[in-house]
Amino acid sequence: MAEQRPVAPELVVSDWVNADQPITLAGLRGKVVCIHAFQMLCPGCVMHGIPQTQRIAESIRHPDFVVIGLHTVFEHHGSMQPGALRDFAYEFRLKFPIGIDRHEGDEPLPATMRAYRMQGTPTTILVDREGRIAAQAFGALDDVALGYTIGTLVGAR
Repeated sequence: MAEQRPVAPELVVSDWVNADQPITLAGLRGKVVCIHAFQMLCPGCVMHGIPQTQRIAESIRHPDFVVIGLHTVFEHHGSMQPGALRDFAYEFRLKFPIGIDRHEGDEPLPATMRAYRMQGTPTTILVDREGRIAAQAFGALDDVALGYTIGTLVGAR
């Protein structure tokens, strides 16, 4: 029997950048979703993950595919406030929606980062049309391999 993919936890977001209204994975059911978790002061994110995500958002234009950024801050909290993220998104010309991962209580890690058990940033998560985690990877990813995986998921019916 084939292993069932785990259901993707809902995003726990305190605010959105580049979005007119809150976005939920439940509301995107039926679409393939690429979630890029990053921090604006993370060198790997700035040099590799964010540019890759921007290329994906600009080049894969399919009605059943969505790119979402997730600013998930687990260090340098004072420097990475929502206003700074808005400026960062503007300066880097990021057009995709970016959720700000919410901190809850005294937890050192934000809620979505904990729910997905992320190792750090950058992290790329692909959610299939049924709302299940199809892939999750920490670190810099190969463009061709990621594009192939996205194409396979978008092409699956």
